[in-house]
Amino acid sequence: MPADRAALGAFLRSRRDRLTPAQAGITAFPGPRRVPGLRKEELAVLAGLSPDHYSRLEQGRQPTVTDQVVQALSRALQLDEVERQHLRDLAAPTSHRRWAGPETAQRPDPGMLRLMGALGHVPVLLLGRRSQVLAGNGLLRAVLGPALEPGASFARWLFLDPDARVRIVNWADFAAPAVGALRYEVGRHPDDRRLTDLVEELRRSDPDVARWWDDQRVTFRTSLTKHLTHPTAGPLTFGIESVVGPHDTEQRLVVYTVEPDSPTARVLPLLASWAAEPQESRQAGETAI
Repeated sequence: MPADRAALGAFLRSRRDRLTPAQAGITAFPGPRRVPGLRKEELAVLAGLSPDHYSRLEQGRQPTVTDQVVQALSRALQLDEVERQHLRDLAAPTSHRRWAGPETAQRPDPGMLRLMGALGHVPVLLLGRRSQVLAGNGLLRAVLGPALEPGASFARWLFLDPDARVRIVNWADFAAPAVGALRYEVGRHPDDRRLTDLVEELRRSDPDVARWWDDQRVTFRTSLTKHLTHPTAGPLTFGIESVVGPHDTEQRLVVYTVEPDSPTARVLPLLASWAAEPQESRQAGETAI
């Protein structure tokens, strides 16, 4: 079975297992049930497909999947918009989703850097493909630590650096969607070997990643509340929002927003002053050279 069709079948099975006949608005077919959710035959009826056609889809034996079938399955499985797009990506022929030629080095989008500069009063992080750090401001390093320099992998820091679990109080609430975002990216770029290698590395190294990966959840630009504990400033609370640039949709600006006059907002200027001191020293040293 081709890898892309295996991924399609696994995603369909996982979404079918989570939806019961009652939730789907149908009467369960008679006979003993051996699945937690819908039977293949029940989903086929809901989607207007023959049972054989749907079985071929789930078993990876259907070479082509039309957009009409994708839409019908999305409605029947009650997929949200992110899941619908993921299903479209998985259903598309692999040849339509490959990288267009050799990959060039990722460079921060100038417009995103200007936006980052305008948001210097809050922590900001610019991420590219495979969660590579493209840029980050001084407040980000003051809040999360020095590990997230340009070129670093945010995913490796999040899952493999013990400091991440110490600093992020609600680590699991933040980490699980990060795995879903990696799955979404793999669906869009199944032939990106460096991306699949990263996922396999994380799955081998962290049982949480392996468990979340197997549940087939997909996420994209999820807004979350992030609770941190800072070694000096103490508890910090941020609302995490993502902005995708108009010129390169593979780059996203992650902004750590704060409530006005909150304890976190009041301590950020102090953290910014601490962050500025070593940065100014580095810039002075570079000028002298």
